[in-house]
Amino acid sequence: MVIGIVGLGLIGGSMAKAIKQTGMHKVLGMDIQKSVVERALQAGAIDEELADNRFSECGMVIIALYPRETVQFVKEKGNLFRKGTVILDCCGVKQNVCSQVQPIASRLGIHFVGGHPMTGIEFSGFEHSTGSLFKGASMILTPPEGIGSEIMDELKQFFLSVGFGHIEIATPEKHDRIIAYTSQLAHVVSNAYVKSPRAELHKGFSAGSYLDLTRVAKLNPDMWTELFLENKEFLCDEIDGLIQRLTSYRDAIINESKEELYKLLDEGSKRKVMVDGE
Repeated sequence: MVIGIVGLGLIGGSMAKAIKQTGMHKVLGMDIQKSVVERALQAGAIDEELADNRFSECGMVIIALYPRETVQFVKEKGNLFRKGTVILDCCGVKQNVCSQVQPIASRLGIHFVGGHPMTGIEFSGFEHSTGSLFKGASMILTPPEGIGSEIMDELKQFFLSVGFGHIEIATPEKHDRIIAYTSQLAHVVSNAYVKSPRAELHKGFSAGSYLDLTRVAKLNPDMWTELFLENKEFLCDEIDGLIQRLTSYRDAIINESKEELYKLLDEGSKRKVMVDGE
């Protein structure tokens, strides 16, 4: 299969490398920066550059852009795809992307499936991409109603072949609601936590707890600003809930309520065991 990849940053570049490692497909790559395309060619991540006149060759196109750029790209370039082409995005939010792209895809006779590879690092750009980035990770797919089971079966096998360990199927709404908690809230908390004046004094006084909590504080502000605003309803609900729960801990400590504090800590400990299935 000829696979086109639009956007050769961390995710798109890693996807290209992972696909090439299978030795099963031809990969064409496109990026707004010509220098990135050249580096991808030199690294063997792509076989050739993906130009507008070559979209018709692709059986699959993976779009690894920010949400709004993804929607705009399909609006501008969708008519270049041949009928029956499978298109996937890699955005961290799904409702706004799927609701805008799906009608275009249906009108053009192409198949759009929302996608979100659940992996990443604190760095961005092609220079940090790696063919092993998706090893063992979960790939979330948010297919539209009525899409053929054959297409979904092929997509599942494809993503497993490039290293993903699990394929999760969800609606765009379910994806965005859960991701607000499992990913976006964690980035907000980590980014806010490291702003404490004591953070500058952590060396020699920090261990695993500090490292775990601050790992995702270093982020791409352009990307995460867009992701947070695109999912503001669910994310703000999670932030409000966390503030309410933190207030309970603070009040118990201020009031020196040993029993209440013990209860809160015990509940949290048992909750961790329960949600992890230990």
